[in-house]
Parts: sequence; structure tokens; C-alpha cells
Amino acid sequence: MKICVYGAGAIGGHLASRLHRGGAEVSIIARGPHLAAIRANGLTVHAVDGEHTARLQATDNPAELGPQDAVFVTVKAPALPQIAAGIGPLLGRETSVSFVMNGIPWWYFDHLPGPLAGTSLPRIDPDDVLRKALGPGRAIGGVVYSASAVTEPGVIAVEQPKSRVILGEPDGSMSDRVLALTDLITKGGISGEPTPVIRTEIWNKLISNLAGGTLAVLSGAAPQTVYEEPAAVAASLAAMREAASIAQALGADPTTNHEARVKSQSSMAHKPSILQDLEAGRPMEIDGMFDAPLALARLAGVATPTLDLLVALCKIKASSAGLYRR
Repeated sequence: MKICVYGAGAIGGHLASRLHRGGAEVSIIARGPHLAAIRANGLTVHAVDGEHTARLQATDNPAELGPQDAVFVTVKAPALPQIAAGIGPLLGRETSVSFVMNGIPWWYFDHLPGPLAGTSLPRIDPDDVLRKALGPGRAIGGVVYSASAVTEPGVIAVEQPKSRVILGEPDGSMSDRVLALTDLITKGGISGEPTPVIRTEIWNKLISNLAGGTLAVLSGAAPQTVYEEPAAVAASLAAMREAASIAQALGADPTTNHEARVKSQSSMAHKPSILQDLEAGRPMEIDGMFDAPLALARLAGVATPTLDLLVALCKIKASSAGLYRR
């Protein structure tokens, strides 16, 4: 299978390495020193199962690669308009596009029963440019658990003891293409998991991101440090309950053992990616991870006072750093 990973940073590079080990013909879209290092020395991933170096076709120009059987988009939400502008040369007649990203996806209301079916999310996909670029039927949803970082150009360190990639169709079907892609990921040495309830899986991760991510941005600390404060634990639990209420109002069924979520995060010394972006001066995923869930809350008529405050403060901090336009 011919697969392009669009955005080969920490998550995308790790995924590309696993797909390559699983037997796919993998190419990557990257840029800058990271791209130059991959071209020169290959892509190296340090993970719990060893060090893996792969020689992959790497470029910053999708037109050099041509149509693919599948594309994985692993950029952060602020880069989606650039994806819309550049992805065309990668798309053949049957090319699937899996969006393995944090936050609410642009396709969230596609194939979702009820009065909100087909609702657009302009803060994530302004003017529907991505929807227009892809056309109907290509999108696959994705959730990834793989705490990792680019430690130097061309080199990725994975801290997650057990990395997982969950893929699912927006219409809930267990399609052949999802089964084939998750099988390749599993053959590559991590867990590839197909699901008929991708929105529930999105919320299972997003609930933790909303609570832990906002507190990390505001404190400048990893969860391990944040959750030493009882008041932070209480705020996190309140935020998680509100986020779960949004999900449930929209028909998803996330895990509601929030105490277990906090306990799991309390041992994490790894800083969330959105805090890493703040510290590195990169555009922050405020819209997809923080703002879009609140927009969905308003659509569903769910009150979110704790999240409203935490997200508003994060917007102010990100805007003051020049990394977000309020």
C-alpha cells in the first residue's frame, strides 16, 4: 500500500516509521532542518521496542509524490488550511485521508444523526476549504496516544510505554480501508485499533486534553506537577465532567471515571504538546482542542462554566504570546 504521512513531526514521524515497518510504501511531507536531516540520514525513532531508522521518500512538495492509496494528516489544527491547499496531488480516485489529530475534527457532524447533521465548524475549517479540497467520503477519524518529541532534526523519542492509533469511519462502519490501515500499524509494532465509535474515542482523549492541557498552559508545568495541587485536581475534575456532558449531549459515550484519568495523568512528566508549542513559540491548537468543544457545548445547550474560564485564560495567554488570534 502506498501511503503518505503529511506532517512528519513527532507523531507523524513515529506513525510513518510504524507503517514502513508494517510493510507499506511510505513517503512523508516535512520541512526545514527536519526534512534535510531525514533526506540525509533517514528517520530515526527511539521507542520502548528499540531504535528504528527508515529511509523514506521525503519532500515538502506533494506534487513530487503523486496519488496515494492513503494519506495520514498529522499536522496540528492551525495548519489545516495549508493542507487544503497542498493535498490535491496526493489524491487518487479512492484515496482515503485519515486525520490523526487532537481536538474536534472538521468532519465531526458528517453522518451524525439529528438536527446538527452536516454542521460546519468554521474555526477549524474556514470557508470549508478542506471539505471542498477532499470531496465527500475520503475522511477517516483518528486518535493517537504516543507521547513523543522531535529531539533533534530527523530523530524522534517516544515516551509512551504503549503507543496506540485508533481509526474509525465517520459513519460508524467497520470498513475494509480502516481494517487494512490498522493492520499495517499493528504489524509495525504498536497497537492499531479500528472502532465503530470514533467520536467516543475522540472525546475520551479530548476530555483529558481539555482539563490537563488548559491547566498545563496556565501553569507552565507538566501534569505531574500540576496535580500536586488539590485545587488543580478539583478544577480538572469539574472540567472533565463538563466535557463529558457535551459529548453525551451529542450522542457519544465517553468513559466517566474522571478520577482515574487524573490519577493516570498525575504521573506524567511529559509536557502536553500545546504547552510545548507555547514554550517553542509555535501556533497553538486553541481552536480545535479548546474552543471548538465550547462551540459544540453551545450547540448542545450544555453549560460549561469551568471550561469557559480555563479556555478564556488560555486564549489570553496564547494571544499575548502572539500564538493565537482571539
